[in-house]
Amino acid sequence: MKASPEELDTVAVANFRQYLRIPSVHPNIDYEPCVVFLEKQAKDIGLEFSVFRDVPKNPMVVLTWSGKEKSLPSIMLNSHMDVVPVFEDKWTHKPFDADIDENGNIYARGSQDTKCTGIQYLEAIRRLKLKGVEPRRTVHVTFLPDEELGGINGAKQYVETENFKKLNIGFALDEGFGGRGDTLIVFNGEKRRWIFRIHCPGQSGHGSLLLENTAGEKVRHILDKVYDFRAEQKIKEDKDKKTDHVTTINLTMIEGGLQNNVIPDKFTLVFDARVPIENFEKFEQTVNQWCKDTGEGIWTEDLQKDDDLPITAADDSNIFWVAFKHAVQLMDFKVDPLIFPANTDGRYFRKALIPTFGFSPNQDTPTKLHDHDEFLNIDVFLKGIKLYTHIIPALSNA
Repeated sequence: MKASPEELDTVAVANFRQYLRIPSVHPNIDYEPCVVFLEKQAKDIGLEFSVFRDVPKNPMVVLTWSGKEKSLPSIMLNSHMDVVPVFEDKWTHKPFDADIDENGNIYARGSQDTKCTGIQYLEAIRRLKLKGVEPRRTVHVTFLPDEELGGINGAKQYVETENFKKLNIGFALDEGFGGRGDTLIVFNGEKRRWIFRIHCPGQSGHGSLLLENTAGEKVRHILDKVYDFRAEQKIKEDKDKKTDHVTTINLTMIEGGLQNNVIPDKFTLVFDARVPIENFEKFEQTVNQWCKDTGEGIWTEDLQKDDDLPITAADDSNIFWVAFKHAVQLMDFKVDPLIFPANTDGRYFRKALIPTFGFSPNQDTPTKLHDHDEFLNIDVFLKGIKLYTHIIPALSNA
């Protein structure tokens, strides 16, 4: 089939909007409409199609572009099908209509995180195939479930399955953030996530009394320490203009109390911390010292503590870094490797010893991930496809 660039752009935007209209939103997602949509894309483009159902109700979809040298480790281009919930009354456009405004912005949940990425991969491959390009390494375009809930019932389990291991993946691209101007951002590692609860027991009694050693006083002491620490980290972030060596911590839940005239015998505080790998041990010691200084009976409970995961090399020792960097330099881009400030499925690939970069080609775009009125501009979306038409062959021929 021959198609003009304008016709290919029209097809790409139409497919993107169709995918965005599938409400694969938490909670209680039905992934089957995504599976049906992606199977149609595979047939249209001429890719092999597989669905792995190792995790009940959470399928992993794989579209495969076979390489000339099938014995070589393959390339994985990953995104996720699920999206976070919406508060529809806060949106100026319906979040699953994929409306386009007068500036060419497509509004929809998932337009940045990360349904754009999956379609950009596929539309780049469509263009490459029409030009007769044949990859050296096999390329798998993967669509995973459950990333927005931490990947516990998605990537974390799938990397352990035989179906995944048979893909023989030697390198993966996963999601990231777009850069600015002529600088692309590549994330070659992630901060360690630590979700923990601090238990603050204290003297209980009538609400009219000024008792000593109350749970509330201990909460105040802990929060003073936390927010003083946050202020220090904010100063560091503002000074360095980067987040990869900054520890973030946020209070996300307070639990306790029985009724409004009883001083409770305990409050618990839940915190979400994202810690640079090299700072994790020191930060953990700091939290323990906060608890010790607060008084007797204070203790922490780990709710989620990520492993110490490897960093993917971003230097000449990594052939995929060399290939990626060379490809984007030919398009007059520079590339800046950073540590991802949050968490993605990429951490499970790195744990499985698969070199992984997080990347988004959507340059100069306001970050609206998980926000109201999430959008992506059509021109930015199409430029991202063009970038991938250079990056994918470079990686597959490395």
